[in-house]
Amino acid sequence: MGSMGKANKVLVIGGTGYLGKRLVQASLNSGHDTYVMHRPEIGVDIEKIQLLLSFKMQGAHLVSASFDDYQSLVDAVSLADVVICAISGVHIRSHQILLQLKLVQAIKEAGNVKRFVPSEFGTDPARMEEAMEPGRITFDDKMVVRRAIEEAGIPFTYVAANCFAGYFLGGLCQPGFILPSRERVTLLGDGNQKGIYVDEDDIAAYTLKAIDDPRTLNKTIYVKPPKNVLSQREVVQIWEKYIGKELQKTVLSEQEFLAVMKEQNYAEQVGLTHYYHVCYEGCLASFEVDDDQEATKLYPEVRYTTVEEYLKRYV
Repeated sequence: MGSMGKANKVLVIGGTGYLGKRLVQASLNSGHDTYVMHRPEIGVDIEKIQLLLSFKMQGAHLVSASFDDYQSLVDAVSLADVVICAISGVHIRSHQILLQLKLVQAIKEAGNVKRFVPSEFGTDPARMEEAMEPGRITFDDKMVVRRAIEEAGIPFTYVAANCFAGYFLGGLCQPGFILPSRERVTLLGDGNQKGIYVDEDDIAAYTLKAIDDPRTLNKTIYVKPPKNVLSQREVVQIWEKYIGKELQKTVLSEQEFLAVMKEQNYAEQVGLTHYYHVCYEGCLASFEVDDDQEATKLYPEVRYTTVEEYLKRYV
């Protein structure tokens, strides 16, 4: 609940997506008046419709609006105190980060939004000026959106949530795998660079805590659960303990990784660049985060899922 003890009106954009549906659920769970934007031309995407109806049955309001119809965006954001955008920034799905520039314009015009959380939820783009091509496009685009938000004077919170557990832990930190093998694993380099893995439901829970917290106004918050700052080798060891055997290990050197990457299509290269920075350079854990910007310290009441607990579901 808000600092005034009252519910917020929260609009989620991209609410049927991978993280978006969790943000909607977290908003409903927090007792906020929840609005879910959906495109009018949803066609026969039955899974999306059924998901939207399940939210509606829990009390959410469905709002038909589209990025192709600017006035509909203004009307949609006029309904809310808080706007959370979770449109895809993953190239293997669809990359739409810059669409948010229209949203920023609409929020500015509507003039009623007290907090905007743009689609980020990964590596902090402000720390990735040195990122490699082609993956740096993700960070560059997010910075374009940030500059627009700040120039428009819109109150914001940026959420840097690090590695989605489903993608990283499920595949034991191997790109292209989302189920852990009981036989073998490829270590990226020495396998000792630390990553930070966060359960997607926890990302949503922390985000919803931050939307009306004066401490997170116009700041970046990092989700860095202390027990989940682990290297690939440490993740593999937890899995080996569960299955009671050691996996066969192959090492993929930095040079080999980059050579393989160059052969992939553009979308795959973008994703692999991100793995490179996390797993070979350790970009996520290479800096300290102040307690007043770290979600698990700000909201100790949220019980986060540890890597051990997360991996147990695959046994």
